[in-house]
Amino acid sequence: MNKIHLLMKKEDIREEKIADGNKIAVVLDILLATTTIVSALKDGAKEVIPVLHSKEAIELANQYQQDECILAGELDAKPLDGFVYPSPTLIRESINGKTLILSTTNGTVALRKSSSVNKVYIASMLNNPAVASSLQKVSEDQTILIICSGNSGEMSLEDFYGAGHLIDCLLKNSEYELTDAAKTALYFYRGQKDDYEILLDSYVGKLLDKYNQHADLRVASSKGITSIVPILKDGKVVVETIYSI
Repeated sequence: MNKIHLLMKKEDIREEKIADGNKIAVVLDILLATTTIVSALKDGAKEVIPVLHSKEAIELANQYQQDECILAGELDAKPLDGFVYPSPTLIRESINGKTLILSTTNGTVALRKSSSVNKVYIASMLNNPAVASSLQKVSEDQTILIICSGNSGEMSLEDFYGAGHLIDCLLKNSEYELTDAAKTALYFYRGQKDDYEILLDSYVGKLLDKYNQHADLRVASSKGITSIVPILKDGKVVVETIYSI
């Protein structure tokens, strides 16, 4: 039986420790990095390149023609000069066929810090059921690490909720051994009734509400609307497969 372990924030990732043994990571940043990544791929992005900071993003973007990529990013939820804000609804209209270069405070950093495991999946409320279906193929000697990106050193309500949703999806397919942290996320998720209201009530949700980004909150709370399963491969997020869900 596979074991599911939950990390509450990106600062809990110990890169040397997770590289040891058979581990698979699933990274969540519900508001908004992994939601934006999944949404962009659903909307036809060629690939997504998660970076550690804006300097790396700009250096990468300079290697592309202007019409080949979209440079998107934020720092501490604030827009960056010369970057598109990493909103799924803003990016949607122009992403088809292009590379998304993405720099965020938490989610893209969590992805990069997780890259030493055997495989890294990118999950959100949008594709948690599809990711859960893909994880059924994992051999029994592998541990599944569900990694919440968190919020600048703090755990985040929306990532914890999204992790609970993913675990709920996993348990519909197979049996797993859950750590106490994973059980807590599952019970929290099952105790709630309104996905949108939970996200809205989070710290980042309130910021998005303040700036009238309700459309992004609606996207982020949309469960199971795409069956794509993205993975991190050679530093780029690509679609591994499309699952029937």
